[in-house]
Amino acid sequence: MHYRSTRDSSLHVTSAEAIAQGISAEGGLFIPSEIPVITMEELKALAEMRYAERADVVFGKFLTDFTPEEIHACTTGAYHTKNFDTEDIACLTKAYGNAQILELWHGPTCAFKDMALQILPYLLTTSLKKNGEDKKVVILVATSGDTGKAALEGFKDVPGTQIMVFYPEHGVSTMQKRQMAVQEGSNVAVCALEGNFDDCQNGVKLIFTDPAVKERLAGNGMMFSSANSINWGRLAPQIVYYVSAYAEMAKRGDIAWGETINAAVPTGNFGNILAAYYAKNMGVPIGKLICASNINNVLTDFIETGVYDRNRKFYATCSPSMDILISSNLERLLYLLTDGDDAQIRDWFGKLAAEGRYEVTAEIKEKLQKDFAAGFCDDAETKQTIREFRERYGYTCDTHTAVAVKVYLDYVKKTGDTTRTLIASTASPYKFSASVLDAIEGVQDTADEYALVERLGEVSGLPVPESLAALKDKPVRFSEVIRKNDMEAYVLGQLGIV
Repeated sequence: MHYRSTRDSSLHVTSAEAIAQGISAEGGLFIPSEIPVITMEELKALAEMRYAERADVVFGKFLTDFTPEEIHACTTGAYHTKNFDTEDIACLTKAYGNAQILELWHGPTCAFKDMALQILPYLLTTSLKKNGEDKKVVILVATSGDTGKAALEGFKDVPGTQIMVFYPEHGVSTMQKRQMAVQEGSNVAVCALEGNFDDCQNGVKLIFTDPAVKERLAGNGMMFSSANSINWGRLAPQIVYYVSAYAEMAKRGDIAWGETINAAVPTGNFGNILAAYYAKNMGVPIGKLICASNINNVLTDFIETGVYDRNRKFYATCSPSMDILISSNLERLLYLLTDGDDAQIRDWFGKLAAEGRYEVTAEIKEKLQKDFAAGFCDDAETKQTIREFRERYGYTCDTHTAVAVKVYLDYVKKTGDTTRTLIASTASPYKFSASVLDAIEGVQDTADEYALVERLGEVSGLPVPESLAALKDKPVRFSEVIRKNDMEAYVLGQLGIV
């Protein structure tokens, strides 16, 4: 299997080359040349395997230039109880009505990004070795909260790498900011940006695709790569947990083998739900993909109207990891829906860059709505959902998971579709203690973050994750704030390139 660029279908690279490069030279995203098939018999076999073994099977279908031994070394290095606080790795809860929650946050940073970013360093270093590449890899990351810490934790002190993370100064939770500010490791740097996540993401992409910057790096024995979900090595691991969840649901008797399920996913950059789309098209019996947004509802509007328009007010919400107006992974979906029409992709995303909007054809809109439903909710509805879901089921959601729950419930009410639904839970409630406590107790507490963590523990009965508790006494290492126009200078300065 080879990988093409969404903006230049003539390019053909191996998965190792796609993972190492992160993004194509002309700004396109790498995408597999075909979607492999997983049969019902294979799914039944997965049910008897551990999570790492299930990952072996899925990766084996996408990373065909990797040997089985190389894949196995990656999966066993990432998916074990040293990195995750549960043997299940991805935990499937009991049923709540017709829904089940898939907890994806039992890794070292308490967010679903760990599912991919614990294995990406293994995939990347293996890819570099396969490519015969000996340059130092400089990893640039834009984060709306969770990717940054997960990437830092995954790549800290990995030989031959240096990682820099940019986050919006006022666009992450207090706990997310502290996680990044105290990050350990000799090869890490963290910097806040005056602006929002889209400013961080655009800045990283501009640096990535600037020939002059890349030439300066090459002259110093360095090369860029990415840990954002623009990198296929980030997206492929996310496919695994949807495949695994279906096998687990059937094994437990929650569904019959072959029975269709829906999936509700809170998403801003569209990577998490795109992974479910890939699992569906591999052959996992998934019906509707329910795209859940907060009040930054650019994706909801797009799915319902076919118009993508980022020219709107940007809101800082209590679900900050979804505070995004430019959803990068949507480009991969549209490439698939247009049957690989790279000229059309260049046109649409050129308009997005120049004018802030584009509109797809009626045919593409129809294809989109065949597989996807969408909805959104504001902060008040998010907190109401946290409170009501806890009162009804005794389950405490974080703010992002609550968005998915609310949108799922609205979808059922609107359509009458009672299909068993998998809801992706993307973060521990302790990462957003103030908002979750406000939802439960109706009080906006101004106590320090760790007093709020202790109070949430008392209210919820959930154990405080050790990785978060340990942050309390760590010294702050990173506090710099820069303007978006200074990102390139910051990167070169960190690398000692003058």
